[in-house]
Amino acid sequence: MVVQSEALLEKSLVNGLEEQGYEFIKIKNEDELNNNFKKQLEKLNNIDITDEEFDKILIHLNKGSLFNKAETLRDRYELKRKEGTTYLLFIDKDNWCKNNFQVSNQITMHGKYENRYDVTLLINGIPMVQIELKKKGLELKEAFNQIKRYKKHSYQGLFNYVQIFVISNGVNTKYYSNNKDTPFKFTFFWTDEKNKKISDLSEFSETFLDRCHLVKMISKYIVLNHTEKSLMILRPYQYYAVEAILNKALNTNHNGYVWHTTGSGKTLTSFKASELLSKSDKVDKVIFVVDRRDLDYQTTKEFNSFCDGAVDETENTASLVKQLSGKNNLIITTIQKLTRAIDNDRYEHKMSTLKDKKIILVFDECHRSQFGDMHKKITEFFNNVQYFGFTGTPIFSDNANKFKTTKDLFGECLHRYLIKDAISDDNVLGFSVEYVGRYKEKNKNQPDIEVEAIDTKELMESDMRLSAITDYIINNHSAKTFNGSYTGIFAVSSVPVLTKYYDLFKSKDHNLKIATIFTYAANEDDDGSDEHSRDKLERYITDYNKMFSTNFSTDTFNEYYIDVAKKVKDKQIDILLVVNMFLTGFDSKYLNTLYVDKNLKYHGLVQAFSRTNRVLDEKKKQGNIVCFRNLKKNVDDAITLYSDPEALEVVLMKSYKEYVNDFNQALEKMKEKVQTMSDVDDLQSENDKVFFIKSFRELLRLMTRLSVFTEFDFNDLNIDEQSFKDFTSKYSDLYESVKYGDKEKTSVLNDVDFEMELLKRDDINVNYILQLLKELDKSSKTFENDKKVLLETMSRDVDLKSKKELLEKFIENNLVNINDDNPFEVEFDKFLEEEKRKDVYALIKGEDLIEDKVQEIFEKYEYSGKLESSLIKSAYPIKLHFREGLKKVAFIKTQVRNIIEKFTWY
Repeated sequence: MVVQSEALLEKSLVNGLEEQGYEFIKIKNEDELNNNFKKQLEKLNNIDITDEEFDKILIHLNKGSLFNKAETLRDRYELKRKEGTTYLLFIDKDNWCKNNFQVSNQITMHGKYENRYDVTLLINGIPMVQIELKKKGLELKEAFNQIKRYKKHSYQGLFNYVQIFVISNGVNTKYYSNNKDTPFKFTFFWTDEKNKKISDLSEFSETFLDRCHLVKMISKYIVLNHTEKSLMILRPYQYYAVEAILNKALNTNHNGYVWHTTGSGKTLTSFKASELLSKSDKVDKVIFVVDRRDLDYQTTKEFNSFCDGAVDETENTASLVKQLSGKNNLIITTIQKLTRAIDNDRYEHKMSTLKDKKIILVFDECHRSQFGDMHKKITEFFNNVQYFGFTGTPIFSDNANKFKTTKDLFGECLHRYLIKDAISDDNVLGFSVEYVGRYKEKNKNQPDIEVEAIDTKELMESDMRLSAITDYIINNHSAKTFNGSYTGIFAVSSVPVLTKYYDLFKSKDHNLKIATIFTYAANEDDDGSDEHSRDKLERYITDYNKMFSTNFSTDTFNEYYIDVAKKVKDKQIDILLVVNMFLTGFDSKYLNTLYVDKNLKYHGLVQAFSRTNRVLDEKKKQGNIVCFRNLKKNVDDAITLYSDPEALEVVLMKSYKEYVNDFNQALEKMKEKVQTMSDVDDLQSENDKVFFIKSFRELLRLMTRLSVFTEFDFNDLNIDEQSFKDFTSKYSDLYESVKYGDKEKTSVLNDVDFEMELLKRDDINVNYILQLLKELDKSSKTFENDKKVLLETMSRDVDLKSKKELLEKFIENNLVNINDDNPFEVEFDKFLEEEKRKDVYALIKGEDLIEDKVQEIFEKYEYSGKLESSLIKSAYPIKLHFREGLKKVAFIKTQVRNIIEKFTWY
């Protein structure tokens, strides 16, 4: 059987798109692209455009970043003429099918290098979708990597208006939005409404690339994130959920809820639904209701990041009433404030004007307080109201207790996306659950915590048990979080137990940053303690203030909460001790570990576990759950309730022994061709090198899984630690040879997916290297060996490799100058300053730049992180032509970033 070639795949796709109504057009180069754009722009706007006017339009389109261009695309162009001003559309966002659709292939662009792109979809003459193909059998990431190279080497002009990339090898097809640094993890499969993947290219073309649907996605379902300055395209389950809500709200009087697993992006989904409803002529007000003050702040912040100024935060009930009676169509508030607005007589007059208006209530996290009297009061107040809920953990009869179910309150489930679906799609991570202290069997990795089936208050809260657990966390937190790359939360059973844990952490020797937050009652029961819980929290906040130079107290609890949330998200807190707070509704991509010493079940368990499973990078393979209680049955029951019995193997990661077995099997596969270091050196063909890269890449991924287990031991593997490090160096060197080799040379290796993130050793960082450097002694007999170890250590770390040559120069020329009168720090800083000055001067001389301007460029970049194109252009003594200016600016930006990176050591 003949494998379908890339050319045949491309031809089949183009033919299929023509059958769908796309006009085929042959475009050879950028000039032909621009000429076609002029014709299509005239056709869309039913106007003739002069060459002079078109040149101005091109200049207008060339301004700004990718994000700015996305805004420009969705805006109108003000064309001023003697007879009046005309506003030109670049895309018709309302009448999707009335845009002009074309398909082209093998368009050639000349940038740093010449590139030809596989298939381009043009809407109104603008390339808005770029499709990169690989023949069947090749990894999808090869196409992804190729697009990354195109963006570096040749994307310019109208190609900077690409909104969506599509990558396919025929059998697997994914899409993603155009951003500067999109990781492969943020590429998505399209699906049908029931989450069945549409991976075949021809089926994807017929559904996702359908002309009307494509413009609908670009117009309605790409969100411009103003905080991140990025484009966010909705995933299929988000799209189907919003469409279902719009259909219900605009065409029926029924309510409903969306069941999307925690961590799958409900905030973005709810924002898009709320935004689109607020723009409908059939709707007067959309009120997005959250159930806690902290979520009010968080949701408002996220909504405004999706659409700058989308909502004003309602600080109090009076402010809320003012907004409800004003022109705001989209309002965010808490359920408590909305209830007060309805109940309070002073607001009756203003609120009564809303009674008969068409009101849409969107409830965030509808598994919580919507089950009380407040929900009833709100929904009964409005005469013409519909309400929709979002939840990752609905209330069913199994876990309803005395409450009603989610279905009782909200009606039918409009769309569901379960945790097993999200894990399968790589949208969230699974969980690695360890039960510590369940067994009496003791070993070096288990603390002496004899819990088993005993669950008495006396035992569970004993000083000896809590102290042993504290020691366990201190000893293992580094391994769980990859030496502080991530953070943890410790969930405990009560405030009294939390205070015991906090004081234990404070009394022990460690370098972890511990913080806590909890609520207290004004008239709490006497627990035998001399200190009220508020006084304890005040004491802990004082510790926090000392740690972070802040000035909070229990009187500024809300501000304290917001600051704690920010510092957890920024990795400034290693472990946050909580009872209930932060276990629902809190998202931090850097949180990967949850320690549990409390009884959790059903929705509470899934919600708490799900704090850890946000997708981030290649090292974060799963959420780590460490249970100090026997919650095995509760875990199985919860996952079964919120997916199905078969989902257990999907949601819960393998055991340590299973991963050891997988690693040893992958090692045997690699050893079929590569058994020793010299075997790597002897690899001749690119195919053999690819075999080694792919084989060792799998070992790196498995090593990432293994290293977070507390029982991890290299003796369990069929390779010793030094040999594994040696192979890692070979792998890294091979990557470097491809990265810095001949870029114009077509190479199989260029398209191979190197997993370099997994090589970063967080314990070997700049501070570690500087400490080794300080200890180097030229007069020592071991100097040469010590220097070799130091430089080899740097070679193994991807981030430090670029600094190796600089450090080697310092050792050879400046180490001898260090003495009591001239300490290391002084000599090293002087060395860095002089070398940096040389590099900057070389850049000035090589490009014939104005020195003062270059100094200003560096100063502004070091201060603000921004590189201004206008400032860079002003550094050239002569005026640059447009295209030449673009290339020069890009070159200078790269050089400045490289120099700053090279000389940033502290």
